[in-house]
Amino acid sequence: MLTISRLAAYAGVTVRAVRHYHRIGLLPEPARDRSGYRTYDAVAVVRLIRIRTLADAGVPLARVQELLDAGTKEFAGGVQEIDKALRAEIRRLQDTRGRLARLAAGEHLALPQSVVDYLDRLRGLGVEERYIEMERDAWIMIAAQVPHSIDAVIAKKHEELDDPDTVRLYSLLSGALDWPADDPRIVEVADIMERLMVRAMEAGEVGADDGIDDQFVDLLDSAMVESSPHAARLLAILEERGWKGWTRIERVPADRLNTEPPPS
Repeated sequence: MLTISRLAAYAGVTVRAVRHYHRIGLLPEPARDRSGYRTYDAVAVVRLIRIRTLADAGVPLARVQELLDAGTKEFAGGVQEIDKALRAEIRRLQDTRGRLARLAAGEHLALPQSVVDYLDRLRGLGVEERYIEMERDAWIMIAAQVPHSIDAVIAKKHEELDDPDTVRLYSLLSGALDWPADDPRIVEVADIMERLMVRAMEAGEVGADDGIDDQFVDLLDSAMVESSPHAARLLAILEERGWKGWTRIERVPADRLNTEPPPS
């Protein structure tokens, strides 16, 4: 007969594990002998080794009892079920590791892959990192508001980057952070912005439901104005020409188009 410590040693587990298996009912706990000790026989050793083998194979302890008592067919079916669950867990953990790896890059935090790819494309065009960081923060807010349509929005942004005016606009805005307050290039920025807005109006891309409310539009506009000392001047130039709105165009000068934009 064996003491609990010898039982544990023969089965390759700890005494603490043996006691835990007693508590959860996997290993019967023998009565004490006349000396007050619990002693174990070979049957207990074999059962404990089987418990350890199943546990080491990844079988949840909640299912070990079921497999210990199962016949050959039931045992095979149970193992297959556990294997299926483990493979699903492995996929989940791999996805988690992938997300953690992407988070290490910084931009993947709170941003879908489509936006990250778009920002990378801007880098490829030579846009400065300082400007990309400002745009990234705006996209974080937008993606949180319209998560189901953000990929379509970004697809449209990619199309716009095929327009030389858009590329020139990004080139100017990227360097504008270091411009003097009276830099004349802000007028060129306004000219490009106006051409792009006219095209958007003529294509019917303004006035449709964008999925964001007026308060959020105001938030984005405020963030834009605060991001650069030239933003307020740019908006002022556009308003002098009859335009109003940045994130959402609210007014179009009558002499630019034959029709007014649909009400927002």
